[in-house]
Amino acid sequence: MLLREDLEKREYEYLSEYATKAGSSKGRIYPEEEDALRTCFQRDRDRIIHSKALRRLMHKTQVFLAPEGDHYRTRLTHTLEVSQIARTIARSLDLNEDLTEAIAMGHDLGHTPFGHNGEEFLNEIYPGGFKHAEQSLRVVDVIEKTSSGRPLNLSIEVRDGILNHGSKGKPATPEGMIVSLSDRIAYINHDIDDALRAQVIKLEEIPKDCLDLFGYTHGERINSLVTDVIKNSSGKAYVYQSEEYAEKMNVLRDWMFEHVYRNPEVKKNAELEKVQTLIFSLYEYYVKNPDKLPKEYQDLLEEWGVNEVAKDYLAGMTDRYALYMYDDLFVPAGWNLRN
Repeated sequence: MLLREDLEKREYEYLSEYATKAGSSKGRIYPEEEDALRTCFQRDRDRIIHSKALRRLMHKTQVFLAPEGDHYRTRLTHTLEVSQIARTIARSLDLNEDLTEAIAMGHDLGHTPFGHNGEEFLNEIYPGGFKHAEQSLRVVDVIEKTSSGRPLNLSIEVRDGILNHGSKGKPATPEGMIVSLSDRIAYINHDIDDALRAQVIKLEEIPKDCLDLFGYTHGERINSLVTDVIKNSSGKAYVYQSEEYAEKMNVLRDWMFEHVYRNPEVKKNAELEKVQTLIFSLYEYYVKNPDKLPKEYQDLLEEWGVNEVAKDYLAGMTDRYALYMYDDLFVPAGWNLRN
């Protein structure tokens, strides 16, 4: 039988000198007794996988608002794709796959309903400003509870990777760097796939120099980008792309912003106005009526204040639950289609 100590010993024997070892973790905010079988990073991954916040990602928009079809990405499928890409890179570089997976599974827990549009509107109305990476960390530190009623209390390394996974973040571990890159590789490529499916763009419209370098199919592009990271980072303390690949991926990202993320067919102004009305209305309602918040959020009011907690509750909603609550609170009962 393999015990935690055996797994930790194996990491020192077989992983790269640059890998973050579970046995050398900086620990947790609140000290805990170690598990007999799992390393600290394995426990963190398991806590995230069993969280309600992760399950809610199933019903949160990635890019397309209310897409007609079952095959468009959601926040949950995006998270799974990031995890798969990140684990492949970590394994090939002899870095800590458990830590990488834990960061990947937790990196988007703080995303709002209605994708980045929901984030932008909540950022406008919440006095402190809203960033989903900071909210993801707040989810695991404060909001999400274990069966014992305590916060998830993840290790310092996982928390750092979650907070710093964005393009402007600076992760402290190579595993965190992997997730940051994998996030970009995943969303750019699966958003191309979804946009092609929705017929928003055509393959021949995508910059040819990018396709010539990365590949003309979804699988080719993922494989090419992952291979470049591995070749460029092997035997090094930092994980990054080659200069050529980083430059062309930025070109492709900018093209996607122009032709997909800000495309009127994707971001219909009339629909965005409805999302803005919904986000603003729900936030203002709970700020004015904190007694209407669920009990677990009311319990946070004394320590964190009504603006913070109203933001927490709204950010945690799925698309359909936010629509349900808006309907319940603001549509007259006689007009409510559910009655």
